[in-house]
Amino acid sequence: MGMKSLIASASVILGLLPIGLGIGAAQPQEAPPAVKKVPVHATQSLAGKDLYREYCAVCHGTTGKGDGPAAAALKAPLSDLTQISRKNGGKFPELHVQQVINGEAEGPVAHGSKDMPIWGSLFHHMGPNPDMGGVRIHNLMKYIEEIQAK
Repeated sequence: MGMKSLIASASVILGLLPIGLGIGAAQPQEAPPAVKKVPVHATQSLAGKDLYREYCAVCHGTTGKGDGPAAAALKAPLSDLTQISRKNGGKFPELHVQQVINGEAEGPVAHGSKDMPIWGSLFHHMGPNPDMGGVRIHNLMKYIEEIQAK
C-alpha cells in the first residue's frame, strides 16, 4: 500500500473522528469544526493483510501496536493488537474480534463507541455481493491473529 492510500485512509478515519473539542472548566466550549466526510475507498483484495493495511493501519499502525499516523487524534491511546491473545489467557478470541470489527461488540473507548468506524457495515456494502463482507471480516480477524506476539 502506498503512502497516498495510507493518507486517504487517514482522511477517512480523521473525517469520522470528533476533533478539536475544547476542554476546560473556565473556558467556554466552542462548537466543533465541521467534520469532512470522505467516502471509504473499496479495496478489491480480500486478503486480511491488505484489508488491515487499507483500513486499520492508519490508526493501529502497520505492526498493530497502536502507533498509526492518526492515533494521536484519538481521545485515548490505542490498544496493542499484538497483545490480544496474551490478554485473553493465551487464546485468541476469534468470535469477539470479529464482533468488534463488525460493530456487534463494544470496542475500546478510543473508538468513541462500538462504531470504530463500523467496518462490518462498510465491508458488506463493498461490491455487488454483500456476503463478501463476512469474508473480509473473517480474513481481517485471521490476519490480526497472525500478528499476535509469540
